[in-house]
Amino acid sequence: MSTIAFLGLGHMGLPMALNLAGGGHTVVGFDPMPLAVEAAVAAGLTLADSAVSAVINADVVITMLPTGRHVVDAYAGRDGDAGLLDVARPGTVFIDSSTIAVDEARHAHALAEAAGHRALDAPVSGGVIGAEQATLAFMVGASEADFAFARPILERMGRRVVHCGAPGLGQAAKVCNNMILGITQVAVAEAFVLGERLGLTHQALFDVASNATGRCWALTTNCPVPGPVPSSPANRNFEPGFAGALMSKDLGLARQAIEMTGVDARMGILAQDIYRAYSDGDGSRKDFSGIIEAIREGRARR
Repeated sequence: MSTIAFLGLGHMGLPMALNLAGGGHTVVGFDPMPLAVEAAVAAGLTLADSAVSAVINADVVITMLPTGRHVVDAYAGRDGDAGLLDVARPGTVFIDSSTIAVDEARHAHALAEAAGHRALDAPVSGGVIGAEQATLAFMVGASEADFAFARPILERMGRRVVHCGAPGLGQAAKVCNNMILGITQVAVAEAFVLGERLGLTHQALFDVASNATGRCWALTTNCPVPGPVPSSPANRNFEPGFAGALMSKDLGLARQAIEMTGVDARMGILAQDIYRAYSDGDGSRKDFSGIIEAIREGRARR
C-alpha cells in the first residue's frame, strides 16, 4: 500500500480520498478552504497543515483542483514559494484528476518529469455519486509503465480505468466526453420543452425516447424533469450533481481544443454559449440539467 497525499477535498475529492483510505492506503489530505477542512475532519481523514507538508513523505500525490493554472502553480510554485515538485521525494508519482486543458496537462507532465518525478493526467467522470460509491470512470494519459503502477490506486476510487494514450490524452478524452454530454443534455431539455408545448406528458416522452433512438445518459440518468427518473436532480430542485458552472468550464476547454485543432464543431461551440449564459445566473449553482428551466423561459441565449 502507498502513502498518498490528496490535495483538493471538495465534493469530489473528499469521498475519493476516503475510498483510498478505506482501501488500506495511508492518506494525508489538504485543502485551503475551511468548509472542506471541516468536512474532512468530520469524516475522519488525516490532514496536513499545508500542501507541502502533505507531499513531503508521499509516494503518490493526487490533485483535484479547480483549474489548470492551480495545477501548474501547485506543481511549480508561485511568488517564490516552493512547489510540490521541489519538495517531493525523487520519483514521486503525481496523478492529476482535475479537469484542465490538454496543453496544461502536457505542461504539468513536462514539469514533473523534468523534476525527476512521474506524472499522469487522470480526469474523472461520474459526479459526486460516483465519487462516493467508488464507481468513477478514469481517463488516463500516461506511459504504459506509469499507468500500470497507478491503475490499482485508481481502481480503489473507480469502476472503469481506461488508458487513453500518452500524457494529455486523458484530458483529451474528458473534453470530448463532456462535449457529448453538454450537447445531449441540451437536446434532451429542448425535446421535453417541445413535448410540453405539443401536449405530451413527461412520462410518455420518456417511455418512448428511453426505449428508442433518443436513449442517452442525459435522459435515462439525468432526466431534466421530475418523475421518470426519481434519482435525477430534477426531483431535488436541480441540486447538483454537476453544477452548470462546471459544465460551462468544461465546454470552454472543449472550445479551446476546437479552436486549437480547427475542427468544425458548431454544436460544441453552441452548447458552450448556452451553458455560459446559464452559469452567469443561478444556473452556476444548480445541476447542469437545470438548463431546461432556461429553455422554457427563453433564457438559453444571451
